[in-house]
Amino acid sequence: MMRALLPALLAVAVAACSVDSAPLLASDVAIVKPLPGTQIGAAYLALTNATGQQITITKIASPQFAAVAMHESILEHGVSRMVALQELDIAAQQTVVFERGGRHLMLMRPVGALDNVTLQFFADEALLLTIDAASAD
Repeated sequence: MMRALLPALLAVAVAACSVDSAPLLASDVAIVKPLPGTQIGAAYLALTNATGQQITITKIASPQFAAVAMHESILEHGVSRMVALQELDIAAQQTVVFERGGRHLMLMRPVGALDNVTLQFFADEALLLTIDAASAD
């Protein structure tokens, strides 16, 4: 009986690992190249936690940039300033938006061609999501 169940259990396990069950989903991705003579571009997008548990983004990397940093623009005493975010919590089944004038990604010190940009999102050392997107001026 157990041998008969093994193929069915294997099929369920493979289905559970499919793209449809990705823990983190991206939408509305916009990559902005650095202006001529500058070293900083930006990325805007929405990230949705598709799981039943909180996800904490601890690192974002890109082969096209030496560094990627999460920032948030805040208004404090009538003055707007940027604050670096070391990590970002996304509650279960919730969406976090990176947008102009708010939370955003800074793409720093370009390395190579920038027509397409890859962004990799990590929770500790676990790669949760890879995005490949065309960039705009």
